[in-house]
Amino acid sequence: MGTRVIIYEKLESGELSKLDERSWSEPLLKSLEHANYITIKEIEYEMVEGRLNIDEEVLEILVIASKKP
Repeated sequence: MGTRVIIYEKLESGELSKLDERSWSEPLLKSLEHANYITIKEIEYEMVEGRLNIDEEVLEILVIASKKP
């Protein structure tokens, strides 16, 4: 069992859009220490910030698109 992670994209309008939600393994979580960018469905995003939501027991990551598809 891993840690539940939700990735939100901050759109140009300022709104948030949920891109992905899944369970991450410990090694994948540790790799966050070394990465500034993440790829989801072949689109590259810059990781802006993360928030640990204790109430929901989830790590939330905010990203912005670095390249338009």
